[in-house]
Amino acid sequence: MARSAAFALGALILYPPAMLLPVIEIERMGHRSEATIWSGVVDLLSEGSVLVALIVLLCSIIIPLVKIGATFMICSGELFLHHRHRAMTYRALEWIGRWGMVDVLLVALLVAAVKLGSWLSVHPGPGAAAFAGVVVLSLLASAAFDPEAIWEQEDQQ
Repeated sequence: MARSAAFALGALILYPPAMLLPVIEIERMGHRSEATIWSGVVDLLSEGSVLVALIVLLCSIIIPLVKIGATFMICSGELFLHHRHRAMTYRALEWIGRWGMVDVLLVALLVAAVKLGSWLSVHPGPGAAAFAGVVVLSLLASAAFDPEAIWEQEDQQ
């Protein structure tokens, strides 16, 4: 549990830079622009793509934060959650984890958008490295997590 908590804490520390630093830098026809995940949501909303903006907001900002935060709280013992609430939180975490693969779809859409021709130059920004760190640490936290430990701790108390 301690290893999983450490990975989740690392992901939580990298989360703000992943959301606020530019993830992508685009140069087209001499004009350079940068986009963060948050600014992408705002831009989609301003362009009238409300449904796409909500999907990106939920699947790239809110759900990952909830998943990482819940993993950390479950693994931190009774510091954040009473032992009875850890099992319920774990079940919710399992359900919400199904939506984690939506980021793969968003990356596929980004790759398709990049193949627009030679008049467009796209480079990853520093937020991309932070986002990759969040994803890797989140995966490591999930891999190191032992759900049986929740019930073992509950039985001991």
